[in-house]
Parts: sequence; C-alpha cells; structure tokens
Amino acid sequence: MVPSRLSPTNLLALGMYGHSLKRRQTCSSEASGEQEGRKSRLTFKKLAQRIRVPAGFVLAPLLFLSARPTPASLAAGAFVALIGLSIRAWASGHLKKNEELTTSGPYAHTRNPLYLGTFLLGTGVAVGGGTPWFVALFATFYLLIYVPVMFAEAETMRGLFSEEYELYSSCVPLFVPRFTPYRAASMTSEGTISSRSQARNQRQFDLALYLRHREYRATVGFAIAYALLAAKLVLALG
Repeated sequence: MVPSRLSPTNLLALGMYGHSLKRRQTCSSEASGEQEGRKSRLTFKKLAQRIRVPAGFVLAPLLFLSARPTPASLAAGAFVALIGLSIRAWASGHLKKNEELTTSGPYAHTRNPLYLGTFLLGTGVAVGGGTPWFVALFATFYLLIYVPVMFAEAETMRGLFSEEYELYSSCVPLFVPRFTPYRAASMTSEGTISSRSQARNQRQFDLALYLRHREYRATVGFAIAYALLAAKLVLALG
C-alpha cells in the first residue's frame, strides 16, 4: 500500500530524481531502492576519483615517520616494488588511452595493469619501511579508493568501445590477473578474425609510448622514496 504522506527523505528523492508524485506512487520499493543504491555507488566512485591523489600526500609522510627499515625489509620491499614498476612500464608501452581498446601485453591478463603495478609498487615501498601495520593500512586504503575508480573507468570504457569492451571485460578480470592471455576476436563477415584485431593482439612493447606517458617518473619516485628509507636506516645504525 502506498503511504498518503511523503517523508522528508522521499521528498528529497523526488527533487533529486525528478519523479512526479504520481510516478513516485506507482514505482515499487524495489525499483526505488535500486535507483538510490546506484546513485550512492556513483557518488562514492566520484569521491574516490577526487581523493586518490590527495590521499598519497597523507600516506607518504606517515610512511616515513613510522618507518623502521632494516636491510631485510628494504630487500624484500625492493623485490615487490620492482615487480610493480615492471608491470607499469610494460603496460605503458602498450596503452593508447581512449584511442582504442588495448588488449595486448599485460592488458591481456588484467584490465588495470597500471593500477596493479601501482599497488605492488606502493606495497613494496611500505614493506621496505619495515612497519607491518602500515603495509596493512596502505593495502586496505588503496583497494578502498582504487577499486571504485576502476569501476568508474570501466563505465567510461563501455561508453567508448561498447560491445568490444563488454566481450573483453567478460573474459579479463578487473584487477587480479588471469594466467592465460586474452585474445580478442573481431570477426569479419566471412567469419574470420580481422587483420586489425590480429595486429592488436600481437602488438609489442613500444618505447615511444612508454616515453610519451612519462612512465619513467614512477622509477624516479621509487628511487627517491627508497633513498629516504635507506638514509633513515643509516641514521638509525649510526
């Protein structure tokens, strides 16, 4: 039964969604709940996109203040971080952002290799700091912020590449990579794979793309961070 009076929450929803009173009364509670939930998810995605960069400026000082590096922690952290840097470098040499759907290189294993590489890079630096609680804090914070960002960017990709991205996203995980590489199959009218799709699948790492994306800045940032951690270790031992 539809209530004769609208609560303040329902009145607010009326203004936000643009429904007339008559339409609002005929909508089911399930449909309205789904709509409100979708809006909440979109709001959180937008919030995550806005705070992801400022969040780094908060975590970085906290890392160095709390860091208690040891030779073992620095070695273990460097190993993880270098894997992350390698994935980011590999991805940047394949990515043609918003020009085409990239499915070669690491993009054949995960839809977000740059974010995966950043996660491993940041985790490695956190491990190098030698403070376990900060490693857990970083990993939790990163996933809470960047998973919504990945979903938001997926919506953009669907708008740009529609059916091609739907097929790709149904086969390739959002973040955690698959072991076997994805092979895009764009069929011609004769039922064969198009030469364009084959070329995209077989694309090799392009140094020009790596330089265009200025991916070397991630390596410079890692070097600076690790130099500071090493300096803190030297001061502690001295």
